[in-house]
Amino acid sequence: MAATLLDEIGELVTCRGDGPVGVAPLADAAVVVEDGMVAWIGPAAQAPPCDVRMPLAGRAVIPGFVDSHSHLVFAGDRAAEFAARMAGEAYDGGGIATTVAATRAASVDALRGLLATRVAELRAQGTTTIEIKSGYGLDIDTEARMLRLAAEVTTETTYLGGHVVPAEYARERAAYVKLVCGPMLAACAPHARWVDVFCEPGSAHAFDGDEARAILTAGMAAGLRPRVHGGQLAPGPGVRLAVELGAASVDHCTFLTAADVDALAGSTTVATLLPGVEFSTRSPYPDARRLLDAGVTVALATDCNPGTCFSSSMPLMIALAVREMGMTVAEALWAATRGGAAALERDDIGRIEVGARADLAVLDAPSHLHLAYRPGVPIARALDVEAQMGWRS
Repeated sequence: MAATLLDEIGELVTCRGDGPVGVAPLADAAVVVEDGMVAWIGPAAQAPPCDVRMPLAGRAVIPGFVDSHSHLVFAGDRAAEFAARMAGEAYDGGGIATTVAATRAASVDALRGLLATRVAELRAQGTTTIEIKSGYGLDIDTEARMLRLAAEVTTETTYLGGHVVPAEYARERAAYVKLVCGPMLAACAPHARWVDVFCEPGSAHAFDGDEARAILTAGMAAGLRPRVHGGQLAPGPGVRLAVELGAASVDHCTFLTAADVDALAGSTTVATLLPGVEFSTRSPYPDARRLLDAGVTVALATDCNPGTCFSSSMPLMIALAVREMGMTVAEALWAATRGGAAALERDDIGRIEVGARADLAVLDAPSHLHLAYRPGVPIARALDVEAQMGWRS
C-alpha cells in the first residue's frame, strides 16, 4: 500500500502516555501512515521517503475522538421536551417512551438513513470511533434491528434492552426483566459486544440494583462485556455494581458517594462523564477533579441521544469539561481519546503511535488548546489519509 507523509503539522498530540503527560505536544513532527496504520513518527526533517505527501499547513493533529457512549439509532423528535426542561421541568427518564414509539414505527431504511447522517456529523467533528447502544425498541424485533444497523457502522455495539421499562410492562416489571434476560438477549447478543443497563432506583422508569444485576449477569453469561448507566439522577448502586462485575465503564457518575469514588479508584472500571447531559438537563455537572485526584480513569463521551443530549460534538464535551468540571484542556483531550479507548477496552485507538490505527483528527487551529478556547466553532474533523480508511472502527 502507498505510504503517506503528513507534515507541516503545527502541533502533534499523540496521547501515547498516561494522563496529561501523554498530551505533551510535539513540534516540527511528521507522521507516516501506511495501510491504515501509523508506520512512523518523528522529526519532520528525518521523515522517510513516501509515495504521497499531505502538508497540513500548520494545523494541529490529534488522535481521532473515541465517543464511547451514544444512542444514534432512533427516530422522532423531542425538542419540545428540551424546551420544557429549559423552562424548569425536571428530567426523570420518562420521555424515552416517545422515542420508543417513533423508533418502533420507523422502517429499516429510514433508520439507516438517519444513522448515516448522524455518523457523518460525528466524523465531521473529529470522531473516528463510536459506540452505539440499542434501547429505543424495548421489544425483541426492534432491539435486534437497532443492533444490526449499528453493526453496519461500528464494532462497538451495546445491547440496552434494560434502558427503561416500556409502558406495556409498567405493571409487570419482573416479566420485562425476564424478557430482557431471555428471548430478547438471545436475539440481540449475536449483534452486540456489550450489555448495558440504566441502574437508577430513583426513577420509576429505570432499574434497581437487583434488576440491573440480573440483566448484566445474563448478558455476561451470553458472552457480552458489561457497562452501566449509574449515578445520573442520584447516588445509587450502579457504580459499585459496575466495579464488582468488572464493567469496562460506568457512565454519567453525576452523583457519587465517597465509597463510589474509592471503589472506582481501586478498580479498572472507567468513569465516563457525559457533560452534554448536564448542559441539556440543567443538572449539576460531575466533579471530574475529584475523580482525577483520586486516580480514577476518566473518559468523556457525548451520550448523543434525542432526549437528554442531542449533540454529537466531542469538542463541545471537552469545552464543557474544562469550563464546568475542573479539567485542564490536556486532561479533557486525553479523556476524549485515550479515556474513551479505555472505556471500550481498546489499545489500538485513541493514540498516535507506531502500530496503532491511523485514526486521526486535524484541527483548523495551531494547538489543541483551541478545542476549549473556541467552543462551538467547527475546527475539528476526521482526517481520511487513505481511501481505504472508512468509518468502521
